[in-house]
Amino acid sequence: MRTLNLGILAHVDAGKTSLTERLLHTAGVIDQVGSVDRGDTRTDSLALERQRGITIKSAVVSFVVGDVAVNLIDTPGHPDFIAEVERVLNVLDGAVLVISAVEGVQAQTRVLMRTLQRLGIPTLVFVNKVDRRGAQVDRVLQDIADKLTPAIVPMGAVLDAGTRSAAFAPHTAVAVDVLAEHDDALLAGYVADEAIPPGRLHRALAEQAKQALVHPVYCGSATTGAGVPSLVEGIAELLPAAEGDADGPTTGTVFKVERGPAGEKIAYARMFSGTLRTRDRLPGCDEQKVTAISVFDRGAATRSDSVSAGHIGKLWGLTDVRVGDAIGTPQRSSEHHFAPPTLEAAVVPRRHADKGALHVALTQLAEQDPLIDLRQDDVRQEISVSLYGEVQKEVVQATLAAEFGIDVDFRDTITICVERPLGTGAAVEAIGDEHNPFLATVGLQVEPAPSGAGVDFQLGVELGSMPPAFFTAVEEAVRNTLRQGLCGWQVTDCAVTMTHAGYWARQSRAHGTFDKSMSSTAGDFRNLTPLVLMSALRRAGTAVHEPLHRFHLDIPSEALSTVARAVARLQGVPQATTTRGASCQLEGELPAAHVHELQQKLPGLTRGEGVLETWFARYAPVRGEPPARPRADHNPLDREEYLLRVAHRTA
Repeated sequence: MRTLNLGILAHVDAGKTSLTERLLHTAGVIDQVGSVDRGDTRTDSLALERQRGITIKSAVVSFVVGDVAVNLIDTPGHPDFIAEVERVLNVLDGAVLVISAVEGVQAQTRVLMRTLQRLGIPTLVFVNKVDRRGAQVDRVLQDIADKLTPAIVPMGAVLDAGTRSAAFAPHTAVAVDVLAEHDDALLAGYVADEAIPPGRLHRALAEQAKQALVHPVYCGSATTGAGVPSLVEGIAELLPAAEGDADGPTTGTVFKVERGPAGEKIAYARMFSGTLRTRDRLPGCDEQKVTAISVFDRGAATRSDSVSAGHIGKLWGLTDVRVGDAIGTPQRSSEHHFAPPTLEAAVVPRRHADKGALHVALTQLAEQDPLIDLRQDDVRQEISVSLYGEVQKEVVQATLAAEFGIDVDFRDTITICVERPLGTGAAVEAIGDEHNPFLATVGLQVEPAPSGAGVDFQLGVELGSMPPAFFTAVEEAVRNTLRQGLCGWQVTDCAVTMTHAGYWARQSRAHGTFDKSMSSTAGDFRNLTPLVLMSALRRAGTAVHEPLHRFHLDIPSEALSTVARAVARLQGVPQATTTRGASCQLEGELPAAHVHELQQKLPGLTRGEGVLETWFARYAPVRGEPPARPRADHNPLDREEYLLRVAHRTA
């Protein structure tokens, strides 16, 4: 039996979780369709998900269609939980993108489709809610072609749209013109106006859909079940099965981590090659031993002795595993597909006695979502987390209260900026220098790197000139130090080269015992590197960059000048305007720090008729005085303060 790992993606409230329920019902896995409103769906299992009626964590269920076993992954639709979607994308064979027939193409829909196309993930589109009042199927199909991709193939027509009796009638013919774009033989027949056999068209459709060249579009209702049987057929016939050699080298990736009833870690892993068995030690994950395995079968996770290529397994026994860990050699890129969080807030326990427990709880949450990126402020003795938005903040707060019994408040929410080097700077400190209290020689050069490069550390000295542990200590210190640049923001797109290295070998006194005061240790390099690095960075200089969001405004034409002035006052830059009758579309870029303010002003500016969509665009240099973030370390920019806090000996 073939296996297909399928993702369900959508903008929030498009009906994604309801469609998952209907697919399970259609496949015979469940007898009754669960309801998001009732809080009894199979995939929204968290109490918080049921209370809020939204998906927060991805969930895996399974069903069988013909000879295809489908592992279906339901993902969050709210943009605050886009990190969950990102982790799932790395394990998919295909996807279904759900779009509401009432609301149409929305901001998150565009973001998701662009990413699916960039990754080449074969995708079917399902236009949901055709039974709802206000459903406009033809308009939505045109929006899909205009705003997402012209390479769509409608697979049928909707009858009685906008009524409870709405139905989906599958086409017997397929759009030849779209398929001919990628098939020369079809193109020749199409130009010659030849009759092309339906079987030939269907084979071309299946081949092109599996290569993500075209996107079949189905319509229906997850509530009534209309159109869902046709979608199920499309999933089995038009999406590619998982590939991989069960006898090959063991490789896979961990895309989700959760805690079991007893607090034990459970890792969800997609296997790309080989077979993983209980009692195996995981290659690439510090050789941790797998103590138990479950695989997904017809809706439930069942215990198994192994999980093989193409399948998803739940793994127990991996105490140190984290989301994103590779099993063996990674076969797919682990790069980020979406923008990082743009907000940061300090988390403060309401009871002082909960400080220690809060750190443990946030560490566990970071295991499940590394992008919350805990930032320990040793100076103020508090922790900050990175966030996508207010809803995620509320969810973190509620989770800490419900699962850990810790009541917290958030304060000092700020927009996260980054720093990038302006030029090249270098610094060096050697053993024996009057002002160097450490038994280490470190020289570093800092220079700009291409956008998106992150931090690139290279050696400009012989690898054998020092013990490997000392080089490791320098690189780790470089990466940790660059989490806070000259203005306190993380430094990125930066190349650091080690230009000088030196140490004192292990020495003993006459009685033969090791004398630390005469011998270099990794700690010497770890403590000296921040001083050298920040001296080099100060000479290079940095520029603070803030996140910009792309915005799309639908407003009444008469409000255009008023809204444009408001956007300009918020440092936004309108870039394109389109007027259609009484409505107007305004597009441009706006600093992320002002998006919420524009959302609040818009109803008053447009008499409640304005609609704003925003998504991350890029980082750009801050105009005016760059914002600074208070330091959370021992401040290597202030040598005297740093040495008082760090150095345990003097020259």
